[in-house]
Amino acid sequence: MDKAEAERWLAERPEIETIFACICDLNGVMRGKRVPAEQIDKIVDGSLRMPLSLLSMDVWGEDIEGNDLVFDTGDADGLCDFTGRSLSPVDWTSRPAAFAQLWMREEDGTPFAGDPRRALADIVARYKKLGLTPVVATELEFYVCDPSEAAPQPPCSPVTGKRLDSDGALSLDELQHFDAFLNEVYDACRAQGIPADAAISENGAGQFEINLLHVADAMEAADDAVLFKRLVRGIARRHGFAATFMAKPYGARAGSGMHVHFSLQDETGRNVFDNGGPDGSPILLNAVAGLLATMHENTLVWAPHENSFRRLLPGAHAPSAIAWGYENRTTAIRIPGGSPKARRIEHRVAGADANPYLVLASILGGALVGIERDMVPPPPVIGDAYSQDLDHLPPDWASAIESFARGQLVGQIYARRLQRMFVQCKQQELGRFTRHVTDFEYHSYLESV
Repeated sequence: MDKAEAERWLAERPEIETIFACICDLNGVMRGKRVPAEQIDKIVDGSLRMPLSLLSMDVWGEDIEGNDLVFDTGDADGLCDFTGRSLSPVDWTSRPAAFAQLWMREEDGTPFAGDPRRALADIVARYKKLGLTPVVATELEFYVCDPSEAAPQPPCSPVTGKRLDSDGALSLDELQHFDAFLNEVYDACRAQGIPADAAISENGAGQFEINLLHVADAMEAADDAVLFKRLVRGIARRHGFAATFMAKPYGARAGSGMHVHFSLQDETGRNVFDNGGPDGSPILLNAVAGLLATMHENTLVWAPHENSFRRLLPGAHAPSAIAWGYENRTTAIRIPGGSPKARRIEHRVAGADANPYLVLASILGGALVGIERDMVPPPPVIGDAYSQDLDHLPPDWASAIESFARGQLVGQIYARRLQRMFVQCKQQELGRFTRHVTDFEYHSYLESV
């Protein structure tokens, strides 16, 4: 979308008076400005300015202590480029508005290396040099909750008025009870150009999964996931719910993941993972090997928050072993069955709380490392990967931060600036969580020790 197209889009929607012009920070949080619609030229021509440090703020929106973007440069501004994706209508606010996606560059025009969307663009450009195009789909799980309670609680059914109190994997009743909410989600996806596919009721009470269709554009797939998470939360509020993409909002219920499926097309449109049989081609095996080799270092991307690691605990039925297999959902990397023409890799590690740009950058970047180095994976795991003696992901948040900070292969995927910014952000968040004493600790220790 260029300036003329944006102006025509707004002219067809005279009710829209405001545009939310936003960038996506390292935590996947959208930050930006509310701009009058008549100033669309500022958004589209790249003259809108925001501090580069916005991209590295912690999850509470606070600056990172010691961040050179703040203290060494005087918190310098960067320029915000319009990504070119069409403006998106936002109708769950008090008045109709629009949403514009931006990404950042430095004053001299250099793409800002600390922007997560730029990081994914760099990986896609490397594939293009090899004559390859990633074809990507995502599956996002989330919970709807009762926002009136101090702690998350399953919502009450809009049909019966009763609170959901049991797990409902693939429950048609649960889908139908929340039909009005889900219909609006699909309507918003159509309006925003997001290719939403099947919806299912997942294992947890009030948990749903909506799949986004494969697209031959990894940037578009990541944009879709970011916009999808935002619209789900907005529409849920309008229906009196809260929607959360926390990895583990309930300790005793299923966690929420972000599974990613991808294949690679050559310049003729042929799927290079297809060898005509169930095993996949040598380049598929190279990609699998690269994903396994980079998985430990990239765990911080899959599980970026304190809560993320509750989903990856032993016995939580989330893939914590560094393993792969054919049609094996207990492994981190699964090669689905079906037609060889659709041969692909499913990456099952990331939580729904992860930043989609970084998730795709780490997955596609890890696969690229394996392809460039002609890596060979170990034999596929057969049977229950949860119970086998295998290498595992870092066991906790602090270990994941350390692994990402020291990772040699991380440097083959990300710019040093982004690696440093992400580590500093997570170290600050970890420090704050470490200093916070929970109610559970008080109840456990106050008078007993």
